Amino acid sequence: MLNSHAHPGIGLGIDAGGTQTRWALAAPDGAILAEGTVAGLSALQMSKPDGRASVRATFTELARAVLAHAQPASVRAGLTGFGGDGAQLTAWLAELLNVDPGAIAMCNDIDIAYRASFNPGEGYLVYAGTGSIGAFIDGDGTFHRAGGRGVVLDDGGGGFWIAREALRYIWRIEDEAPGSWESSRMARAVFEHVGGSDWAYSRQFIYGQERGEVGKLALAVAASAGQDPAADAILIEAGRELGRLANALLRRFGPRPVALAGRAAELHPSIAASMRASLPPDTILTQTAMRAHHAAARLAVADAHSASSTSNGQP
Repeated sequence: MLNSHAHPGIGLGIDAGGTQTRWALAAPDGAILAEGTVAGLSALQMSKPDGRASVRATFTELARAVLAHAQPASVRAGLTGFGGDGAQLTAWLAELLNVDPGAIAMCNDIDIAYRASFNPGEGYLVYAGTGSIGAFIDGDGTFHRAGGRGVVLDDGGGGFWIAREALRYIWRIEDEAPGSWESSRMARAVFEHVGGSDWAYSRQFIYGQERGEVGKLALAVAASAGQDPAADAILIEAGRELGRLANALLRRFGPRPVALAGRAAELHPSIAASMRASLPPDTILTQTAMRAHHAAARLAVADAHSASSTSNGQP
């Protein structure tokens, strides 16, 4: 078992998304010592009492898992939905991990994800998880976005969007020809996931679940690809939606490589293929299974080193 006395420069990285929250501990040399997952969370949950209770419970579970390996000296946490007000979140992590609040840095999860793919100014990240966003951090460290404004407004191509498009298609067909779902591979898979074919099940699922849980329905849509033309069309359109994000950044800031990441982007090869087809021919597009929690942990190590150097009077 590791301990903070043996590894005083350990960094904890947290990548919190709507579907799951991943964490990693990094040694002073950047090696990953331990990692794990707990339930998903969003900073947007902090607006309601039950949401705050859920976030606190997830942080408690995370801290228990982390401290079974080591006590970190510094923490970098990237949270989906984070808008800058992290006082309560920082206080909870500081208490649960027994870390000084000043050793905890919080930001949006996409900031961490970008730095896991590019150095500032190098390229554009299109991330498709529960939601979707295009991101560019310029050479001055300024964050620029395309999309990423939430599943109610947009987030085209993300898991929630795919789930919503599938349910919308299925119920529009049911309006015209009740019972059509029985001959649709996608509809059968979707209804199995939500609990049944009655509208009450779909209504409870789409309006009663957290967005991360809704986003998991995209797995059923992807599993129907190649067997249902409607599923194929939705996944192809998802790729075009992600391409739109990259194209917006390309038009604004000029040609640069594009990285595609996120679990929704990995649902089916047609998503990346459709996105590639929507980009300028000379655009370099790579799909990456980057580990943002690893990047966050290594940034935390750098934070700990910087704090130690400052306290020792080094420039």
